[in-house]
Amino acid sequence: MPKYDPPLKDIQFVLNEVLNVDQLSSLEGFEDFSGELAEQIIEEGGKICKDILFPLNQSGDEEGCTFDNGEVKTPKGFKEAYDTFAENGWGGLACDPEYGGMGMPVAVNTVMQEMICSANMSFGMYPGLSQGCYEALHQFGTDEQKQTYLPKLIEGVWSGTMCLTEPHCGTDLGLIKTKAENGKDGAYKITGTKIFISAGEHDLTENIVHLVLARLPDAPEGVKGISLFVVPKFMPEGNGVGERNNVACGSIEHKMGIHANSTCVMNFDDAYGELVGEPHKGLKAMFIMMNAARLGVAMQGLGIAEVAYQNAVVYAKDRLQMRSLTGVKAPDKPADPIIVHPDVRRMLLKSKSIIEGCRALAYWTGLSLDLAEKETDSKKARQADDLVALLTPIIKAYQTDMGFELANDCLQCYGGHGYIREWGMEQYVRDARIAQIYEGTNGIQALDLIGRKMAQGYGRLLRRFFHPVQEFINEHQANQDMQEFIFPLAKAFAKLQQSTAMVAQKGLKNPDEAGAASVDYLRQFALVALAFMWCKMVLVAKAKLESGEGDKDFYDAKIKTAQFYMARVLPESDARFKMVLAGADTLMVMDEAAF
Repeated sequence: MPKYDPPLKDIQFVLNEVLNVDQLSSLEGFEDFSGELAEQIIEEGGKICKDILFPLNQSGDEEGCTFDNGEVKTPKGFKEAYDTFAENGWGGLACDPEYGGMGMPVAVNTVMQEMICSANMSFGMYPGLSQGCYEALHQFGTDEQKQTYLPKLIEGVWSGTMCLTEPHCGTDLGLIKTKAENGKDGAYKITGTKIFISAGEHDLTENIVHLVLARLPDAPEGVKGISLFVVPKFMPEGNGVGERNNVACGSIEHKMGIHANSTCVMNFDDAYGELVGEPHKGLKAMFIMMNAARLGVAMQGLGIAEVAYQNAVVYAKDRLQMRSLTGVKAPDKPADPIIVHPDVRRMLLKSKSIIEGCRALAYWTGLSLDLAEKETDSKKARQADDLVALLTPIIKAYQTDMGFELANDCLQCYGGHGYIREWGMEQYVRDARIAQIYEGTNGIQALDLIGRKMAQGYGRLLRRFFHPVQEFINEHQANQDMQEFIFPLAKAFAKLQQSTAMVAQKGLKNPDEAGAASVDYLRQFALVALAFMWCKMVLVAKAKLESGEGDKDFYDAKIKTAQFYMARVLPESDARFKMVLAGADTLMVMDEAAF
């Protein structure tokens, strides 16, 4: 049976010692916040993840959701767990207190997302989709819509969805056919079919609030003709729900993973809907949902990698196989534990170094979201917002790629037992796979980075990352204790700058050049970003060791993990640099008939 313990010490190290989350207390609305309060909240959140959500992960996967005559039933125990989760306010952790939220920083909510995904990724998607719905309505809804929907979403008695994809179009939303016709009293009639709708139908809440993309009769072609509508399953009435809207689940998908989350075909037949935001401006509101969802999906990749790693470590310390290459390590046993073998250590250290680097990068993004929203200095707020926009496609793609890759490596540590269901590892591999696909495939994330974010503001977004990295290198390159970390970062960063210039130059002449380089460029960027975060973590760890503060073994392990990352993970950025330089011809020259 698998296990999960929230990595509280690692979480607190990043939040309090590396990022100094206490700085948020200077912002309006966070005056009562502190790193100590964050620790208390995260500790309590860890308990509900470990004790309530995690025990349902395997059983939920085995049972899955069931569909009967339009109704979806979640696995045994999910309803009770959801009620406990909602009653304790976890769905409104970072939501506006005006509507019943706790008003905590996004940085804290990001931590909670990681732990939920480690404990039970399928469960986490139900409140996760509600969060995206909340974000869009909070920013673009009318006062009446906010008063109607936000308190219920925050309380958790209603849940939310994002209804974007249709059978004939996924990423290319300009092709959607769902239509919205004018109805009575400013309402609209929504007709169409949406597919792959996570949490589109279930038995956890009394109502489900669908945010639906559709076209008005006078809509222009393409994405400039998309509008956003709020379409409830049941009509709001008083403090509860009234009659059923013309929304129905046609079926649920039978999937590779996340079996305990319902993935639905949703049919809208002259369903009541209200316009959210301006006509034909739904794409802007959609990106609010999508960006919130992409950050959530990034945490799915991190969460799965963390729980897979934890179990692989336990197994590697217990499993006896052969003797160490350098001599017997456990003379009282018939064989040595497999953690003595170099290749097992390679897989575990690879997982540990990437997980901890991704955690720091993701939490930095969460902290930047808080600064972007609450900072009163408009320049600083803009800079933070730019950094979030730049990092979002990077962490979504890289962390989900690594979630799948590291789950596979951790399964490999088990040998044949990893392939057997009862050990729980194969579920992590299956569950992790979807995160590379939904909320924009990772190839789309790479195109977003290279096609939108790189060019935006003549490289303004890139400068929000490049300048702090260069300043850090300049400040610490003469520090002898840091040279084994600073020099690899500096070399990798220089090549990232070369890649950036080359892609920008060639991409202007031939867009296929940018497209051909995009995935490798994103991976190169992510590897450099993690190297930067590791340098910052090492700086803190060395200072703690020098002062004699804290747990010596903990900080020593940070430094050794960073050494592994610099020597055995970061060198991949050299290969990605060469792939970026390879150009479009290697991909585009072959005739279609030759495939």
